[in-house]
Amino acid sequence: MKRRREAEMVASEMRSAIEQLSQMEAHRRTTLDTSGSAGGVDCDQLTATAQVPIKPFLSLCNLLIQVLDKIGPTMAVLRLDIHQNIQRLEKFHDSDPSTYRDVVEILKKEVGDKAKQGPTCSKSFVWLTRSLDFTLALLEFIMKDSGRPMQQAVEESYNRTLKPWHGWISSAAYKVALKLLPDMQTFTSVLKANDQDCDMLKEEMQTMISLLIPVIQQNQDIMRTYGLDTLKAT
Repeated sequence: MKRRREAEMVASEMRSAIEQLSQMEAHRRTTLDTSGSAGGVDCDQLTATAQVPIKPFLSLCNLLIQVLDKIGPTMAVLRLDIHQNIQRLEKFHDSDPSTYRDVVEILKKEVGDKAKQGPTCSKSFVWLTRSLDFTLALLEFIMKDSGRPMQQAVEESYNRTLKPWHGWISSAAYKVALKLLPDMQTFTSVLKANDQDCDMLKEEMQTMISLLIPVIQQNQDIMRTYGLDTLKAT
């Protein structure tokens, strides 16, 4: 009974994430259309005018935490990292909501060396984006081959998205977590709603993948613009 309630909550959160991503993509397209309406606008100019509304972005990251909670304690390291970064951005936003309603405005405030010194909002944006990228990679691996062991899918996703930027302490923590993962069948069962079969779940996962890609790509472009793309954990 408890497992069924958890599965329903996760499925609902996945659908909420898809809804949130759909709204973010609509906003992104509107911004692109507005920026490009004058003609002759290059990629650098589009990146300079890109926006990341903070409330929808943090809502998406919070939904990711809720899904990780249902998977179990194996993702505790990633979950804690996401939670702390969300809190840091929320606190900065709350200091002046009208000015810092967009993440890019916060990055402008911290631009340069200031963004890389200590626990900054710029770092939080980087690590939240990388956590979303890890989620994207994991979904892609599952879609490509749901028969592979869960440990392999998570390890390959981690190696591709987070490991290049982690220090040895974080990497060691993830190695421990890999040994405690549920199997693939248990994981997909948690993701699947009562009214879903495997094909419906795959369709929903594919929708989430297609919506995550442009959001992550835009965030990574912004990271490069502000010199944050090579930031590593200390």
